[in-house]
Amino acid sequence: MSFFQKLLGNPLLRNRATDQRLANIQALPILSSDALSSVAYATEASLGVLILGGSGALGLSVPITLAIIGLIAIVVLSYRQAIEAYPEGGGSYVVARDNLGRNVSLIAGAALLIDYTLTAGVSLMAGTQALSSLVPSMLDHEVSLALFLLVLIGWANLRGLKEAGRIFALPTYAFVVMVALLIFAGLKDLVFVHGFVPDMPPAAQAVQPLGWFLILRAFSSGCSAMTGIEAIATGVKVFKEPAVANARRTLLVLGVLLSTMFLAVSGLGYMYGIVPNDRVTVLAQIGSRAFGSSSVLLWALQLSTLFILVLAANTAFAGFPRLAAMLAEDHCLPRQLSWIGDRLVYQNGIGVLVVVTALIIVICHGDTTVAVNLYALGVFTAFTLSQLGLVRHWWRLRGAGWQGRMLMNALGASTTFLVLVVIVVSKFEEGAWTVVVAIPLLVWGLARIRRRYRRAYAALALDPDFGPLKVEPRTPLLGNHCIVWIPELMSASMEALRYGCSIADSVTAVIVLGENDDSERIRTAWDGLIGEQPGELELRLLESQFSSVIDPFCDYVVEQEELHPERTTTVVMALVIPRDWLDQMLLNQRASYLFKALSGDYSRVFCVVRYYLAE
Repeated sequence: MSFFQKLLGNPLLRNRATDQRLANIQALPILSSDALSSVAYATEASLGVLILGGSGALGLSVPITLAIIGLIAIVVLSYRQAIEAYPEGGGSYVVARDNLGRNVSLIAGAALLIDYTLTAGVSLMAGTQALSSLVPSMLDHEVSLALFLLVLIGWANLRGLKEAGRIFALPTYAFVVMVALLIFAGLKDLVFVHGFVPDMPPAAQAVQPLGWFLILRAFSSGCSAMTGIEAIATGVKVFKEPAVANARRTLLVLGVLLSTMFLAVSGLGYMYGIVPNDRVTVLAQIGSRAFGSSSVLLWALQLSTLFILVLAANTAFAGFPRLAAMLAEDHCLPRQLSWIGDRLVYQNGIGVLVVVTALIIVICHGDTTVAVNLYALGVFTAFTLSQLGLVRHWWRLRGAGWQGRMLMNALGASTTFLVLVVIVVSKFEEGAWTVVVAIPLLVWGLARIRRRYRRAYAALALDPDFGPLKVEPRTPLLGNHCIVWIPELMSASMEALRYGCSIADSVTAVIVLGENDDSERIRTAWDGLIGEQPGELELRLLESQFSSVIDPFCDYVVEQEELHPERTTTVVMALVIPRDWLDQMLLNQRASYLFKALSGDYSRVFCVVRYYLAE
């Protein structure tokens, strides 16, 4: 067993993909840990703005929390409809693509890619802050700890979805239980000891006038509680059947849990007169009052907060690779991001997320202040486009009850758009301008990649009048056999096949079938392209038990060499010569992996047929 197999686990059979689906009790922590963990910092983010208006402004935290809870209810109900309308996964990108057009969908895709990376970074940094609130000596090591935890989360996800579910379920539920105990202890204290008269917070001088602008800033900061709600609608395929019903039910549970916990933390913070502190989190201060500063339950609360904030990054690891794969399948990102690894996860997407998140943690120096202000913008951009897409979806469908569904999503679109405007205006100078600039730049990049793929595939496409394949007469060569790698029936592959037929007595064209390939359609297309050829020319379609399409081809080459040691076997493969700098990243990726895989064990003859793309 290789080192990587020991590290990540043995490959999983492709037909085991359905076994990787999760029951609701496992899917909830994987897809909802981000939303649930926001309870640890959403109230603090809101209070951090209100304190600028003086200590008297802190009392507005409860009305702001109630307004956000109303918004949570609207978004949850709207996404329950998205799940029903899109049972294969109703995320913002898919809904916008199908209803608002591919160009608009790129805005949703770009916003979500930014949101997922910021979610992972904020969650890990907030988790280390929870630990340093308990152990002040960790303050100087927050960045290193966050990076270590990032690698740990990435490793767990590379081992597969079910492995991640087992690892992440217990800490998520532990946090929910600890917040429930905090609520119980707080209510007990208020009823029997403290009373329901709120404490006066420590006096703080107003830095800014308390007006609508400051209140809206506090509201937009508190809206960070809503990050991660979309993850369930995007990940419907994660659930066991009936997937739609299970996803809708889990989303409702998430909405109830999130609203209850958020309201309780804000309410207790108001009653205890809690003021934001750079060294101790608001949740830790509430825990000290409810449990006691030296209580074991306070340690349990802070440790469970650490764990769920770390695991909240897993929502990004569940969503980012899937979204990147969808964009790659639509040719808006490099195709290798749509490849499924041996553990039936999008391993390349996971790797990209680890690298980008590490950069965010280093740039922010482990401080969530700037990042929290940024990632709510991407969330509400995606929310708005998703709801607009569903409005158009119900209008076009006009089935039973479509008016009520459309009105529900219209309400969701209008409210989330209003919040989006508030976030842009109120947070622009605090860093939101970077996301306002980054989204159009990322949309431009996605569109550029899509345009380049379109041109490259147009240049590689077979002429409609192509066929049957014409091979120049040749002098027979003794004992030479060619195995030609055919990734797709395109002009470059046909040139490689033509060359193979010109140098060998017999030729085998090999196609490894992907998960969605139709063998009969491929054989019919092959017969039309090849016609009658001199010598022996056959098509071999290989099935892959696992996700790899490289290993079956390599195994076939080795098998043929061992069966026929008396002949020379030549592996022929096409290599597209790039015309654009993007082509280096977009084309020839599998050909490069194939060449490396076949070059390792045996002396072997290769023929690389260079195919120049037309301008």
